[in-house]
Amino acid sequence: MNITASAISLNVADPQASAKFVVDHLGFTEKMSADGFVSLERPDAGMNLIYLRTGLKSFKPASAAGSAGDGLLVVFVVDDIDAEYARLQGEGVPIVTPIETEEWGERYFQMSDPNGIILQLVQWV
Repeated sequence: MNITASAISLNVADPQASAKFVVDHLGFTEKMSADGFVSLERPDAGMNLIYLRTGLKSFKPASAAGSAGDGLLVVFVVDDIDAEYARLQGEGVPIVTPIETEEWGERYFQMSDPNGIILQLVQWV
């Protein structure tokens, strides 16, 4: 097997709102979109983000068609967590967990997008 790309697909009420959030604040760009669907990329992220509108008839399997967010964290490792924290606070991004440093060396904070998806930025110290 040769994996040529990776993506995470998240069911949300408003795909365009989540897409705008990661474009405006995390530097992703829209790769493609259609009614109820947006795919975003950022070459250094290691994966694409896909947002699907909850309830799309084309979603398979139906057993997984619920809304994303319950217990889900989308995590990106960055070089300068303090600079990113200050930048995103200055942009008015809703921070749900301020910067913390775990005893094992993970320094992180968490923010919420308009659909309640938690995005976490991490720096290993």
